[in-house]
Amino acid sequence: MPTYIYAITAADHPLRLDGIHGVGDPVTELRTVRTKHLSAVVSEAPADLRAKRRDLAAHQTVLERLSADGSALPMRFGLVGPDDERVSAVLEEQRDAYTERLKEVAGCVEYNLKASRDEEDLLREILTTSAEARALNERTRQNQGTHEDRMALGELISREVRTRQDSEAQETVDRLAPAAERTAFAEPSKDHFLNVSFLVKRDKAAAFSQAVHEEAERRGEAYTLRLNGPLPPYSFV
Repeated sequence: MPTYIYAITAADHPLRLDGIHGVGDPVTELRTVRTKHLSAVVSEAPADLRAKRRDLAAHQTVLERLSADGSALPMRFGLVGPDDERVSAVLEEQRDAYTERLKEVAGCVEYNLKASRDEEDLLREILTTSAEARALNERTRQNQGTHEDRMALGELISREVRTRQDSEAQETVDRLAPAAERTAFAEPSKDHFLNVSFLVKRDKAAAFSQAVHEEAERRGEAYTLRLNGPLPPYSFV
């Protein structure tokens, strides 16, 4: 029977699973697959599993319980192995890699930061600081510009937006990285110029949150910095 996998821990992890359950409807019972050095928290894999709110919440609850008691490598939602025997075999085959990764995330949590900037504020900055953009904009506003001028203005603004957002993203990370152990970038969306996760020591979480708050204050009202966490260290597994 297929095995749903929640997380991997060291063999000596407390593995307190009382009072919580696995995914599915009806819910599945949690169990462990153990080797000499590692354990995997698993359950039966429901045949019709979907990313429904209750199942996402059940998955997250297991990870939060495990992370509260020690290092755990969180698996993504929906990860299924052929059976317990194959899970055990992989734990043994990848023992060194999993053990090293558990050491890396020991005592740490993840924080995800998304940053955005008001579009009109960015556009005003570009038109204020770029003489070329200002001239092209003036010509198009007075209907004196050609189609080529309008195309050139659009391309110039697009380049300037990318350049400035990339610069601000790197500057933000550079200012916050000293408060974290590691960083992991994700693809930004059209609404955010920065999407990055930080691996932070649990006992330094308050200091990291304060650093993000100070960065938001420094940047001002045109910027929105959204911090989500603490989370299991998904981005560092």
